[in-house]
Amino acid sequence: MDSSMDYYEQQATEEGAELIAGVDEAGRGPLAGPVVAASVLFNPPWPIESGINDSKALSAKKRKTLSRLIYKTAASIGVGVVWPEEIDRINIHAGSLLAMRRAVAAMKVTPDRLLIDGRFKTGTEITELAIVKGDAKSVSIAAASIIAKTVRDTIMEAYSHLYPNYGFSSHKGYGTAAHLLAIKKHGPSSIHRMSYRPMSEMAL
Repeated sequence: MDSSMDYYEQQATEEGAELIAGVDEAGRGPLAGPVVAASVLFNPPWPIESGINDSKALSAKKRKTLSRLIYKTAASIGVGVVWPEEIDRINIHAGSLLAMRRAVAAMKVTPDRLLIDGRFKTGTEITELAIVKGDAKSVSIAAASIIAKTVRDTIMEAYSHLYPNYGFSSHKGYGTAAHLLAIKKHGPSSIHRMSYRPMSEMAL
């Protein structure tokens, strides 16, 4: 298989798709804050030489630089957010798929093909292709991963001012030793996911 970052976009074009969007989420694992998804649609030619790659492989500074580039060059971008209370109600798997559907719905154009990061389709009426590790294989998904990550980080940095005892600006809600210690000392905040341990055990 061609390893180019526009392989799946080219394949979708050959199958007759014209508006191809990559979709990814950020924030499945954290103990606090929302899960955020993004959907990014580029007009061809796709920016495969731009350095856009899986957000996890990039520094925060590089993600911010590429985020600005994506907003300048993408034909359409949508962002979807599912908040902690929703995650607790429907679980993180369903919450991640819901965030993706919200991201697609927020776009100013409706894609005719979705490239989804992971094993699961989102359940829209649009033709979808789920791609395992798609954020390292598709420039559109990689761009979505960058937007989702930068938006979520910005949200958590804002929360760090509202809840200064937890250090959200440094760990973004993930279960670091410092974060777990803060939860033990101060109890959970209103943005913690109560269905996640240790909060679920504290609620017993």
